[in-house]
Amino acid sequence: MNLGYFAYPLPQNEPVLNYAPGSKEKSEQKKVLKELKSIQADIPMYIGGKEVRTNKLIELRPPHETLHLLGKFHEGDESHIRDAIDAALAAREKWAALSWENRANIFLRAADLIATKYRYHMNGTTMLGQSKNVYQAEIDSACELIDFLRFNVHYLSEIYRQQPSSAQGVHNRMEYRGLEGFVLAVTPFNFTAIGGNLPTSAAMCGNVVLWKPAHTQIFSAQMFMRILIEAGLPEGVINLLYVDGPTIGKICFSHRDFAGVHFTGSTGVFNEMWKTIGANMSNYKSYPRIVGETGGKDFVIAHESADPDVVSTALLRGAFEFQGQKCSAASRAYIPSNIADAVKDKLVKGINSFSMGSVEDFSNFINAVIDEKSFDRIEKYIKDTSSNPDVSILAGGRCDKSKGYFIQPTVIETKDPNYVTMCEEIFGPVLTIYVYDAANFEETLELVDTTSPYALTGSVIARDRHAVELATEKLRHAAGNFYINDKPTGAVVGQQPFGGARASGTNDKAGSILNLYRWLSARTIKETFNPPTNYGYSFLDEK
Repeated sequence: MNLGYFAYPLPQNEPVLNYAPGSKEKSEQKKVLKELKSIQADIPMYIGGKEVRTNKLIELRPPHETLHLLGKFHEGDESHIRDAIDAALAAREKWAALSWENRANIFLRAADLIATKYRYHMNGTTMLGQSKNVYQAEIDSACELIDFLRFNVHYLSEIYRQQPSSAQGVHNRMEYRGLEGFVLAVTPFNFTAIGGNLPTSAAMCGNVVLWKPAHTQIFSAQMFMRILIEAGLPEGVINLLYVDGPTIGKICFSHRDFAGVHFTGSTGVFNEMWKTIGANMSNYKSYPRIVGETGGKDFVIAHESADPDVVSTALLRGAFEFQGQKCSAASRAYIPSNIADAVKDKLVKGINSFSMGSVEDFSNFINAVIDEKSFDRIEKYIKDTSSNPDVSILAGGRCDKSKGYFIQPTVIETKDPNYVTMCEEIFGPVLTIYVYDAANFEETLELVDTTSPYALTGSVIARDRHAVELATEKLRHAAGNFYINDKPTGAVVGQQPFGGARASGTNDKAGSILNLYRWLSARTIKETFNPPTNYGYSFLDEK
């Protein structure tokens, strides 16, 4: 029973702490890192609100310190997926019927718990589990995750307020229901905030969820799950599972009550999901929602009017923060001939000044890539350059996995704009640059637009406003998030809703009202106050 209309105003973005020498936050974060390393965590799955241990244990180790054991998680199998579906469906009716203010306040409380009591634990589990430096963890596992929770509550309250007009003698209203079934959330290693947002955005709308994080993100995922439980999330609403992708796809995509998938990961996996769901359409109770953010081959194009300092800074940050493992990381750059030497010189000096090592040393700008498989794949791209006379390494290129998966940030220069590292997603600290004739800016825009199947992020750097306008027009479909005079990374919830099209996904814009519509099913209700009692209309009275 609703006793009032409750407002959730547009929130402010969570302030980013700076962790400067002598700051309180630096001291507290160091203390929590030490605490997290002093124990070996025993990490269960969470099904129906219960901790589930299988004793099929898999080790978690920091990518930058592979000799250290953070803990072990309990891997599940098909039976646990079925148990989670049953638990979710059992919770669905009661959860969907819970008043909006009580649903909303669970997620708002979770945001406050992260902002206060658990900030350093969310950061610490992200730093150690995913090898993020303290600033990258702060903007991700603290600020962005808090923002997702608070802004989504506001956006959903705005949706609920949207109502149709009513004619005289009639009242029309719109209900926004959760989907009829369960939602599968499949989340990546690279952003703890994405890991938190994909299941909670669907759950907030009244849905029940199975959440499968990447194995390499489990250390921070389980921390967030514990916070949700402390915030009052009812049993079975979100079920956290540690299973492999093909197994969970096999069970979920063949289930009659499968209602949707919220996905971030590779384009190949998403394409296979879509194909499987399409083949199973006759099995489902309703058409499933398919929402995905996938790959990217993100670009920076500089104009001849660009400031070399701005270009080099955008590339050093945009390509190499978090070791280039952001979906939005700058991976290919087009530099005009008139400023190319200056930009290349600044890139080399910047990379040579980077410090690389453990996340516990806050002076390190660069840490490790996520795992050995990723290390080997990235190293191969770097090694293959030696066999091509049109390609050279300007800076970096050293790879060492003796103590952790360390790849020195690498800049490749190619004379061939279609060289493999200009076209394929690498997902590591490798930037390829192509120097173009400064007089051929418009032709190069066409090259940027057609080189890659992806369309996630990109940026143009120019002081000439005609060049900015031309690039914005010509690259309209080349990036879902487009930046002017900035790096192509760092989208903020509520400010730059995130997502791309083409092979980069369905562009449903996480961090905006658009994404939440995908997890709702609307019902229109018309009530007539004085219903007719005779079928006839006036036009029938003609003699």
